[in-house]
Amino acid sequence: MSVKLTSRQVGDVTVIDAAGRLTLGEGASAFRDYIRDLAGKGNKKLLLNLSDVSYIDSSGIGEMVSGFTSITNNGGQLKLVGLSKRVKDLLQITKLYTVFEAFDDEAQAVRSFHQ
Repeated sequence: MSVKLTSRQVGDVTVIDAAGRLTLGEGASAFRDYIRDLAGKGNKKLLLNLSDVSYIDSSGIGEMVSGFTSITNNGGQLKLVGLSKRVKDLLQITKLYTVFEAFDDEAQAVRSFHQ
């Protein structure tokens, strides 16, 4: 199973709920297209909820970085919430924890966009 993406609004923040596997092929390209589509519609505050993502490979990480870069270059923000231990470890190993702002609590993450 590849990744399933849905979005919802919490105030002016777009929360992207991801479920499944963010891997090479369908999953990573679907993620990339989804982020680009939201950015194209003018969404500047994106919160990526990874609590239902079971696995991320290097392609998935690459697409997360690409999405982060696209959003940031367009004056927006992309933050993460709901990281599993495995994903937290992956961000530590790749040193990407210095790039992504990550939260355990969705409400806290949403508030962070307004500080």
